[in-house]
Amino acid sequence: MRIGMILDKTFPPDPRVENEAVSLIQNGHEVFLFCLKYSDEKNSEVYNGIIVKRYQSDKLTYKLSALAYTFSFYTNILTKKIHHFLVENQIDVIHIHDIQIAEAVFKANKKLQLKITLDLHENRPEIMRFYPHLQKFPGNFLISVHKWKQKEEELIKKATNVVVVTEEAKEEIVNRTHKNPKNVVVVPNTVHKNYYNKAELNQDILENYKNDFVLLYVGDTGLRRGLQTAIQSISTLKNTIQQIKLVIVGSNTSDSILKKQVEELGIQNWVDFQGWQNEKLFPSYMSASAICISPLHRNLHHDTTYANKIFQYMSFAKPLLVSDAISQKNIVEKANSGLVHIAEDSTDFSAKVLELYQNKDLQHRLGVNGKHFIDTEFYWEKTSEKLIDLYTNLS
Repeated sequence: MRIGMILDKTFPPDPRVENEAVSLIQNGHEVFLFCLKYSDEKNSEVYNGIIVKRYQSDKLTYKLSALAYTFSFYTNILTKKIHHFLVENQIDVIHIHDIQIAEAVFKANKKLQLKITLDLHENRPEIMRFYPHLQKFPGNFLISVHKWKQKEEELIKKATNVVVVTEEAKEEIVNRTHKNPKNVVVVPNTVHKNYYNKAELNQDILENYKNDFVLLYVGDTGLRRGLQTAIQSISTLKNTIQQIKLVIVGSNTSDSILKKQVEELGIQNWVDFQGWQNEKLFPSYMSASAICISPLHRNLHHDTTYANKIFQYMSFAKPLLVSDAISQKNIVEKANSGLVHIAEDSTDFSAKVLELYQNKDLQHRLGVNGKHFIDTEFYWEKTSEKLIDLYTNLS
């Protein structure tokens, strides 16, 4: 089957798109990827078996994408390009990555009437509520989260199948849109076994933290990720755990707020901002850590998605400390791989850190449980089977 994947940005990188495409290719399908380019990249190339077709775009079109469901300009521009892609490559079935470009795909497919899978990487309308540019003029005037949510529901109902990342997301969508549960497939962003089995460790990182009790956070450091809770906790935890160090590997435009908090608390020696690092170094940071954290705030988006980092953490047999955002709470409790704290509650966060610090056996047991869970149930080669089944049935 010739599967046409549609992505509204440049490629590579995009781990989810690549993982899904490669798995489908390994199971006998051809995958063609429509994506955009803003420079002199090749129009066409084969990347890891994926036949990548790049279509020229520009900064204006990129900016218009934020207004995709306010005005029709972006959709109209992309519709012609997508129709060309579908016809030129004799696509049999369409796989859309996220909703921003989805309206254009449905318009391009109007006469072709190909089956469409809508892959929702996240609850886009809900997470948009936290975008800084939507909280002030003119973004709050031009971009309606309500319209995006209405459009998402419309697209879900029109799609042949929908792919989501958690069981909680599936439940929320079925309840809200009354989509047949049989047509909603859960494909989590799990790790490949090679990610942890063949990881190369950086000895400098291991040496640097060998005398520290490291609390590790990797990934985007936006305020909704909850790092202010962890930072506040360090101000008291350092009195009991003198060798404690919060290591933050990642970045966001709001990092100045986090750094100011650290300075005001006078805990610069206990918080290490590493900035964004090559993802190949993540295993080294994880190996150097005692506890890995994901202190997400509670909201509908976080309650129905996973932070991919928790599976990376577990794959290195590290005990987790996560907030009670529902999806990650459920998966950590199912795997018995960590402790759960009340979101945005630094006192509870601190109590859970102390519980782990004072019980080495518990640390070890939770880490082993998480590793076993990844090894036997939650690795990509296994969790992608539902995606393979979906396309086998479409065939």
